[in-house]
Amino acid sequence: MADEQAELERLRVEAATRATIERELIARFAVEDDALRASVARAEREGLPAIQISPLQGKLLQVLALAANARKILEIGALAGYSGTWLARGLAPGGKLITLEVSAKHAAVVRDTFAAAGVADRCEVRVGPALESLPTLASEAPFDLIFIDADKGAYPAYLDWAITLSRPGTIIVADNVIRFGKAFLTPPPDENAAGAAAYNAKLVAEPRLVSVAFPMDDDGMDGFAISVVRSTT
Repeated sequence: MADEQAELERLRVEAATRATIERELIARFAVEDDALRASVARAEREGLPAIQISPLQGKLLQVLALAANARKILEIGALAGYSGTWLARGLAPGGKLITLEVSAKHAAVVRDTFAAAGVADRCEVRVGPALESLPTLASEAPFDLIFIDADKGAYPAYLDWAITLSRPGTIIVADNVIRFGKAFLTPPPDENAAGAAAYNAKLVAEPRLVSVAFPMDDDGMDGFAISVVRSTT
């Protein structure tokens, strides 16, 4: 019993330490302004799920957009516009973000978020199933950065389209590729985990990409995969 209590105390201390580290990193590197905080509050008021990316993930997206000198960004899955705001703030002057959102209700919230954040002039929300919208984007490609954060079952198809709409040097980012370790089980226990597992497998096998994945959110139990396109052929 004493050993069990000691182990529980160790786990409690480790969890508290991780929470402190994340809080301190956010306070130094990813401070949310009023517009970002309002986006989270707006989503809650409208009954949207509280599944937006973390501030550190948002800041990483902004840094990647700036590193790519991104003039064209594509986002697959908008939710309430939180991630899109971070992305839009990383656009090069004159750049544009296109975000795809299946829900008309969510899209209305996204537009309000972009307006409140002062980025509506460089953002366009397109409503409908992403797999129907993606083929229409060929004339607007290539995109410099593509962020995937939508229905996990379609992730492998989204990756195929992301490569099609890319150029050498395009950065492709996908959220939720770990799924609390479920993406590594054989077989994956649910559709979301199966989609993430298939996405990861395609990244590893795809010679046109250089990819890495790492835990980042949900107490290190989920995270990003980041790829750079070497070739589109």
